[in-house]
Amino acid sequence: MIWGISLILLSILAVPSLLLSKKPNAKELLEKIEPYQGWIGLVFCIVGVWGVISSILGLSWLSAFPIRWTTYLSGSLIEAILGFMLGFGLINKFFLSKNEAAKEKANELRAKLAPKQGKLGIIGLIVGAAMIVLSFLPY
Repeated sequence: MIWGISLILLSILAVPSLLLSKKPNAKELLEKIEPYQGWIGLVFCIVGVWGVISSILGLSWLSAFPIRWTTYLSGSLIEAILGFMLGFGLINKFFLSKNEAAKEKANELRAKLAPKQGKLGIIGLIVGAAMIVLSFLPY
């Protein structure tokens, strides 16, 4: 359930235009969070990558719980991508500052993913809700 809640929160940060259209006073909250957006993105990127690795290591779950495993993998993948997009500045500063080839490749990846951020945020909301619902269902 924690994974689903965190994915929903990250998705809300990734889709500010959707949030602002529903709640006009949310702009103040988003402005307060903006200085920490890079750190939030970096943490979620690391957690998302860890979730992808965990689901690959737990590949045996696929035969017993295919829906849960697929939801967990897709949620972790979305979390890693959105975290990368939100934390790109810090990731670039800390991990890619010395290697110009890696920095250029990361910039290309960011340029490809940027137009899809809104769609990924909406998919993240749906997958996060599915993760929460699945956490209440018995195995």
